[in-house]
Amino acid sequence: MSVYTPKKANEEEEIAAPVRRLNFDSEDPATFNEPETEILSPKELKKKRKEERRAAHPGLYAFLDWVIVIVVALAVALFINFFIIVNSTVPTGSMENTIMSGSRMIGFRIAYLFGEPKRGDIIVFRYPDDPSQYFVKRVIGLPGETVEVIDGITYVDGVQLEENYINDNYWIEYDLIKDDPAAVEAQGLRYNAGPYTVPEDSYFMMGDNRGNSRDSRMWDNKFVTKDKIVGKAWLCYWPFSDFGVLK
Repeated sequence: MSVYTPKKANEEEEIAAPVRRLNFDSEDPATFNEPETEILSPKELKKKRKEERRAAHPGLYAFLDWVIVIVVALAVALFINFFIIVNSTVPTGSMENTIMSGSRMIGFRIAYLFGEPKRGDIIVFRYPDDPSQYFVKRVIGLPGETVEVIDGITYVDGVQLEENYINDNYWIEYDLIKDDPAAVEAQGLRYNAGPYTVPEDSYFMMGDNRGNSRDSRMWDNKFVTKDKIVGKAWLCYWPFSDFGVLK
């Protein structure tokens, strides 16, 4: 016959201790004596240190953020201005009524990077007689073609061009003098010019205000070579009343 013998208090503690160590769900703060250490990846550690530095010097980092934004914005603006867009003012009335005197317009520098100018394109280019000046005119003659103006009408390789962009004043003024040979002759090359054969890689240019445009008809160097073309005129943006795509 067995006899129950009560365990001593210290023996009960020794048995219960392992149970408490295995009870990970216990809310007893004494269960865990040391906090768990967070293990971070190198990327996370770098990010954490960066955040700590920004928290320690908020003013400095806010200033640096603005500097970066301004520098990037300037770099993008300069890149666009020098390599993509040309911003130009037309100081004379030589392209009226397509582009009025004093109008501001933009064009694409890269328009002919992978292609050639077409007849009717309005382009910005360096003036052949003085490359320091920029002109805006319309392409009339392409490489290898022969351009001639007879009684105000433009012919390319003997075929009359349809030019609905010409300023009406050109024809009004011609009607007043067409019956007076001396008066027509006094107009010089405005109503009768050429023929001119356009060299390779060059273009014959004329203004839309045909009676008031100093263009290929009058220049000493009558043709614009492709390397002198700055860009294709695209949009008139000022004055706002004339806002629109150039055609």
